[in-house]
Amino acid sequence: MSQNCLKCLKYIMCAVNFLCFMSGVAVLILGVYMICYQTSALFPSQGITVANLLLIGGVIITCIAFLGFIGALKENRCFLLTFFILLLILMLMELAAACLLLFYNEQIRKELEKELTQSLKKTNEMSVSNDTNSDWDIVQQMFNCCGVRNSSDWNQTVPASCCKDAICSPQPEYHKLGCLDAVNGWFEDNFLLAGIAVIVLCVIEVLGMCFSMTLFCHISRSGLSYKI
Repeated sequence: MSQNCLKCLKYIMCAVNFLCFMSGVAVLILGVYMICYQTSALFPSQGITVANLLLIGGVIITCIAFLGFIGALKENRCFLLTFFILLLILMLMELAAACLLLFYNEQIRKELEKELTQSLKKTNEMSVSNDTNSDWDIVQQMFNCCGVRNSSDWNQTVPASCCKDAICSPQPEYHKLGCLDAVNGWFEDNFLLAGIAVIVLCVIEVLGMCFSMTLFCHISRSGLSYKI
């Protein structure tokens, strides 16, 4: 009976990690695709772009899921232990980031405004055309906003992504809401959902750690050698 449960546990780990691996590959491909077209960094002083974040996230998800999949499939104690440690580190980092966002909300908002202002100034100096896909275009289209505070931040070179209509008319009407307030409002409106998502993610990670450690202990007790 216990052997059947462990086999079931093993195949569940394989299936879940395979799905996570494919998701990580999809995010990685999207990040690489965006690198070919993105023209500016949202946080120029840190060199951070939407494409870079997707690329880093895709690599992390892919590597951890690969370790979990191979470790469970081959019953490799080394891979299972590494998978457990990486999941634990990732969960602690997520909890630390959530605490920082909660306790240093005002300081983060000021720093975010400073970084966005520098990014917009840099993009404006580059004279990005309306046909160019940039990080700012993505953000402005996603949140229906314009500039950091409003459209006046762009001076005379307001991009087409600020227009309320799909096609800007000769006298276009721009979104009045700034992206700083739009993003902040989005987080406030979805605070509960974000909290639930973090909790669900942590639960999944804890289950992954429990499953991997259970398999690890079973392999150690059974005296099985490493399987490659």
